[in-house]
Amino acid sequence: MQMRQYTVAGFLFLLACQTEKAAVPQVAQTVAEAPAPSRVWVSDKGDGTYRNPVLDADYSDPDVCRVGDDYYMTSSSFNAIPGLQILHSKDLVNWKLIGYALDRLPPYDHFAKPQHGNGVWAPAIRHHKGDFYIYWGDPDFGIYMVKTRNPAGKWEEPVLVMPGKGLIDSCPFWDEDGQAYLVHGWAGSRAGIKSILTVNRMNPEGTKVLDEGVMVFDGHDAHPTVEGPKFYKRNGYYYIFAPAGGVATGWQLVLRSKNIYGPYEEKIVMDQGKTPINGPHQGAWVDTKTGEDWFLHFQDKEAYGRVVHLQPMKWINDWPVIGEDPDNDGKGQPVLTYKKPNVGKAYPVATPAESDEFNGHGLGLQWQWHANPRSTWAFASNKGHLRLFTDQVPEGAQNLWDVPNLLLQKFPAQAFTVTTKLKFTPNPKLQNERTGLVIMGADYAHLSLVSRKDGLYLTYNTAQKADKGTPEKEQELGKLTGNEVYFRVKVSAGAQCQFSYSQDGQNFKDAGAPFTAVPGRWIGAKVGLFATRQDKTNDSGYADYDWFRISP
Repeated sequence: MQMRQYTVAGFLFLLACQTEKAAVPQVAQTVAEAPAPSRVWVSDKGDGTYRNPVLDADYSDPDVCRVGDDYYMTSSSFNAIPGLQILHSKDLVNWKLIGYALDRLPPYDHFAKPQHGNGVWAPAIRHHKGDFYIYWGDPDFGIYMVKTRNPAGKWEEPVLVMPGKGLIDSCPFWDEDGQAYLVHGWAGSRAGIKSILTVNRMNPEGTKVLDEGVMVFDGHDAHPTVEGPKFYKRNGYYYIFAPAGGVATGWQLVLRSKNIYGPYEEKIVMDQGKTPINGPHQGAWVDTKTGEDWFLHFQDKEAYGRVVHLQPMKWINDWPVIGEDPDNDGKGQPVLTYKKPNVGKAYPVATPAESDEFNGHGLGLQWQWHANPRSTWAFASNKGHLRLFTDQVPEGAQNLWDVPNLLLQKFPAQAFTVTTKLKFTPNPKLQNERTGLVIMGADYAHLSLVSRKDGLYLTYNTAQKADKGTPEKEQELGKLTGNEVYFRVKVSAGAQCQFSYSQDGQNFKDAGAPFTAVPGRWIGAKVGLFATRQDKTNDSGYADYDWFRISP
């Protein structure tokens, strides 16, 4: 499977143009292309067992499908671009990030500025007649679909299958008779209704909904906030797997019926039980070629986002039981460690990319922008660094919450350290150009260099309730000698973040007091880079980032 790499300028040019996307043939991945396994979290214990989470990062609302020996996962990406990340695994434990289904979000102008918590909600990935399909609900515009023959290559342009407000959490289903259906939930904030599930008929191509739909389940009595439905069929039963009870506090509900429109029986098949795994729900049932059943779901860990767990699953009287069932009551609870799935052979340890040496012709796949990007923000260099040009802060922006050119990635574990080396070359005709290392959420902090008349200054900036428009508070740390510096942030348990800096790469000095990271809008905190300016110019300054490394 080819690891898709973008040249940065070419990648951003693709985002600026509406072009037809051709199918990309699959190419064997070379060892040199594969990123090294994470140094901060590996699920595979190396002895035939694994520990949860299998992905200790914010892959919210995961969905998975199996095609032959291969498993493909996607998850909510909200306003981050590229969006609809595609992960690949052979054994459900070791996952690699192999690409994205969206180069940018439609409507393109709308998502050119940050739209926190909007965009891609709870997607579903399916394989049907040789094509991979992903459906997702955008709560403001409707239900979209993208498809491809090669999930690691290019995906076709999105199709608006069902326009409307409040349509979310969609999943397709093709029955044996060729009929196509779509189940979805409702966002109360837009539709004025929630906690119900609706089934619509689709055309066989899956590109258009054909009717107004049938309400097949109402969760108001016993299952408030039922959402995220996934459609399956087994032994003549139609199944809808759906989380209920809220993101951090809920349970996994399963509905079944012999008729696709119901009425549906209901059963809670997994909850927290006596474990520390809160709100275990919303995910994907998959099987192995050896006949095992498994379930992937998320756990909300606040600043760390919604991390992905893998649970064993079995069928009893045509009901699934997820996790372990110590009471033998048909309702499971999550496992913390377990024997790895039997997929017929062993596979090497793999994790999504984290560090980036910026030595290639493109960004690593772990990076996402805060909004649909412009081609002037970033360029790969043949000198082994990433060049970020400063971009003008949007008019009316209160703080970085409103700034689109933030280059960010997910927190990769509960504890980790980020170190980066940079050289800043501001435009000598401008002042207040700035670049730095940021921990981003509804509260945020950054360590940065800012240009002034007499040189470059180090500052430590924080913003509390940035999502409410609160301005930054700045602490000046002194004037920099030269224009090269190392920035570091150490994240420890409880999302405590201590920034520091060095000019020799060996001796680091703390910058300000520790900062507690918090989630963004429906997402965990992120870490990354930025480069901004206040003025309009025909030739901005730039920052060259030599590398970005994540270590214990």
